[in-house]
Amino acid sequence: MKKNKIIFWVATTIIILWEGVMPLSTLLFAPDQATVGTAPLGYPDYFAYTLIICKALGVLAISFPNVPAKLREWAYAGLSFNLIFAFISHACVDKNIGFMLMPLVVLGILAVSYVYGHKIRAK
Repeated sequence: MKKNKIIFWVATTIIILWEGVMPLSTLLFAPDQATVGTAPLGYPDYFAYTLIICKALGVLAISFPNVPAKLREWAYAGLSFNLIFAFISHACVDKNIGFMLMPLVVLGILAVSYVYGHKIRAK
């Protein structure tokens, strides 16, 4: 049980930092850099701001234990869709293998968080 909690929190902390803190801090402290990742892919500026807010809300939903289960499931789904579509966007537009692999790595960490979250909540 303790091992499962440690794995869950390590994976979830990585997701919190990568999908929540980094984009939100960019928006707050370097707003001119907020669209650096989405503009080269052809997305409008407002899309980057929407992604940042949705990522932050999703991270909040998966990190607090008292969040209703359905909302947590939707947060995991939304973050998963975001990462899958980031992979697809990079595969279609810039074809940079590093940019294509990073969302898949983060998706794998998100999957670990999801699986181990279920394991610790089932007991």
